[in-house]
Amino acid sequence: MKAIWTGSIGFGLVNIPVKLFSAVESSKLDFDMLDKKDQSNIRFKRVNEKTGKEVLWENIIKGYMLDDKYILLDDKDFEKASPEKTSHVEILQFVKETEIDSVYFESPYFLKPEKSGTRAYQLLMEALQKTGKAGLGSFVMREREHVCLIKPYDGILVLNRLRYAEEVRDPAEIKTTAAKPKPAEIKMAISLIDQLTEPYDPSVFKDLYSDKLLKIIKAKAKGKSVPYKPMKVVHSKTTDLMDQLKASLGSKKKKAS
Repeated sequence: MKAIWTGSIGFGLVNIPVKLFSAVESSKLDFDMLDKKDQSNIRFKRVNEKTGKEVLWENIIKGYMLDDKYILLDDKDFEKASPEKTSHVEILQFVKETEIDSVYFESPYFLKPEKSGTRAYQLLMEALQKTGKAGLGSFVMREREHVCLIKPYDGILVLNRLRYAEEVRDPAEIKTTAAKPKPAEIKMAISLIDQLTEPYDPSVFKDLYSDKLLKIIKAKAKGKSVPYKPMKVVHSKTTDLMDQLKASLGSKKKKAS
């Protein structure tokens, strides 16, 4: 893996030099866009708006429109905005991870210590494990400041980028007019939840869609057709909520319709 950010983590007066690596990779199949006429690849070019000519990457600069005029910026300008956060994550406070709602979690990254920081890295990880807490901090990456959470994960430290509060839409925008459920219905629903409760095992969940899609691609490559049966949604015969809950409790594998 290639490091996407190099810097350090700081808590108190302890400084840990680290490298940041992406912790995830997509399971989505990679498709190319082709011309329907001859299957030629579709290419996207960076072109000059006025001349229509392609512009090489090394000749492209960044600008910000201010008062109808572009203010040009280079790499040093971005670093000047917050030099201390461009290559350093300062842990500002410690929290229980359960205090942070999952809606704020964005992207995870693995943290690897440099040789000079292995002992301090291990110290932070074990201290977090024993306290059951995680570190909240901020840093700058790719021309943007990020809030982050640092926590132990499978023998290493993982950094999760978090969303800002203003990035999460107000749920009040989604208005509901649902009637209040009856106490007996709530009790029955809790029984169903208890029946379906199991420890979380991430290995159980697979990207079956991509697997099936790849089988279709391989079959088409051999000139074979794949049987297709459109899914027909069958709704419950009864509209009574209690009847639906009772039927659900009768079969653990039964899915809602």
